[in-house]
Amino acid sequence: MVKGVSSGSPAPVREDPIVLVIDDDPLTRGSLSSLFRSVGLGVKAFASATELLENPLPAVPSCLVLDVRLPRLSGFDLQTELSRLGVNIPIIFLTGHGDIPMSVKAMKAGAVDFLTKPFRDQEMLDAVAGALERDRKRRSEEQSNLDMRARFETLTPRERQTMSLVTAGLMNKQVAGRIGISEMTVKIHRGHVMRKMGTKSLADLVLVAENLGIRGQDKKED
Repeated sequence: MVKGVSSGSPAPVREDPIVLVIDDDPLTRGSLSSLFRSVGLGVKAFASATELLENPLPAVPSCLVLDVRLPRLSGFDLQTELSRLGVNIPIIFLTGHGDIPMSVKAMKAGAVDFLTKPFRDQEMLDAVAGALERDRKRRSEEQSNLDMRARFETLTPRERQTMSLVTAGLMNKQVAGRIGISEMTVKIHRGHVMRKMGTKSLADLVLVAENLGIRGQDKKED
């Protein structure tokens, strides 16, 4: 039963990245933890996938360094469970018995790398650096989308309708005719939309509307 794992907040209080190591071999856990700490990374180590699932994931850029063969719940099983939960943390798989079909399976399911033991320290550090950068980018995009959605919620119904039609390519005069208001009123609504959404050009507003999925929607609002 999953108790604690969650995707974490996209707006973390602290930004120091953390590597989560899941391996049932204490020597491997210890050596990997020492390696990551030697380059200034935070580390949390777990002996099993179930142990990880009982704890909340850190709300900072992070990644999993995950052994394929684990007791009870395998690395692949954990990958599937995290996907089901909507947790998009990058995964680097480790195995002492790697083969091509296994690595293909992992990569198709979204893993960022697949390393076979023994691996070189630099190889591992490079893989982790890439995974953490991917997670930073994802979290930044998620926060941007949340901010965008929050701005959109401040628009009045008429401003939302104006935004939808303007970003669909309609001129002010056409928008006015479509919703039954004056062209001057459309200009006023349009100015309010640009200010509230924090955009400086129509092109920027079009991108925002596309990301929000509201471009071209024509709902009658009062």
